[in-house]
Amino acid sequence: MLFTEFRFLPFFVMVFAIHWLLRGPRLRKTWLLLASYAFYAAWDWRFLSLIWASTLVDYVAGLRIYASNGKAKVWWLRASLFANLGLLGFFKYWGFFVDSGAEFLSWMGIDMAGSSLEVILPVGISFFTFQTMSYSLDIYRGKLKPTRSPLDLALFVGFFPQLVAGPIVRAADFLPQLSAPRFWADVRVRSALILFTAGFIKKACISDQLSPFVDQYFANPDLYTVGAAWLAVVGYAVQIYCDFSGYSDMAIALAALLGYRLCLNFNFPYLASDIRDFWRRWHISLSSWLRDYLYIPLGGNKHGTPRILFNLMFTMLLGGLWHGASWTFVAWGLLHGSYLVVEHLLRQNFPDIEWVKSMAGRFVLGLFTFTLVSLAWVFFRAADFPTAWSL
Repeated sequence: MLFTEFRFLPFFVMVFAIHWLLRGPRLRKTWLLLASYAFYAAWDWRFLSLIWASTLVDYVAGLRIYASNGKAKVWWLRASLFANLGLLGFFKYWGFFVDSGAEFLSWMGIDMAGSSLEVILPVGISFFTFQTMSYSLDIYRGKLKPTRSPLDLALFVGFFPQLVAGPIVRAADFLPQLSAPRFWADVRVRSALILFTAGFIKKACISDQLSPFVDQYFANPDLYTVGAAWLAVVGYAVQIYCDFSGYSDMAIALAALLGYRLCLNFNFPYLASDIRDFWRRWHISLSSWLRDYLYIPLGGNKHGTPRILFNLMFTMLLGGLWHGASWTFVAWGLLHGSYLVVEHLLRQNFPDIEWVKSMAGRFVLGLFTFTLVSLAWVFFRAADFPTAWSL
């Protein structure tokens, strides 16, 4: 079920009305959890088992991590990460790695069949597995105490506004909200409705309308001119921004109408003056997750320039693979990693160029940044490398 489908309207009206009519936080949370499971089951009820498994594993692991010391603490964290990454790896990357391995062996002269196992990709698995992993990691680092309420953790994992497409919510931000009382008087209804309308317009009226034209071009770029290629790439840049940010806006607005606060996920990313600034504005919940749980643990900005450059590249490569099980997504991550590496070296060696700080300089750099981002979108959108190279 998507927010832009007509059937979502009566669903949310019912959830919203009953939520505010119920008295007592436990009743409201139970109702929201049931509604969230119904929302997900509207796609395929069988995959609710994955959400339940992830919730159960991290509920137990969180309590054990907090109560343990030494090796036991590490082993419980590993159990949590293994379970979540195992789910994500099997359902999202099984076919990718098996088929890639078969292609490599074939290139070496060894005939091997690819994957014969067709694995359905569960909706939202990349989001709820990252959320539950951050819960266990924060407990391990001593930044969060585990909740002893299975209901609270289940609602944190399955909360329907952000379940399918984010934002990726941190337990430290969401769990305290479940303990605080909710009052209708505190809901900023007008702001939430305006935000939902803006998101709906971006998603349904802009992104969905651009999609057929972009799809037509990317299906066979050899049939079109250079001018059409640029129009298609810029069109896709607009389409993916309006699609993703529009859905995030609607998710934030729906949560707000229920009395909950979700983090900002997009902040005018195409106005960024450089690639680092772009990643501070684009899919903020993901970029901050990669920074806090991957880039910084790898060493971040410490240990010298070669290590920093490696950390930037490795983080963006995994960020690309997170978006999709295809080598074109890896290429997209590689491009953004390369942009960040070059940018870091330029900033390191030329720190005091005054022109860069001027209005004209920021405009030129902003246009150049948008061009680099748009060129990277070619690999993100293309079905394969021949299509990308042709474009």
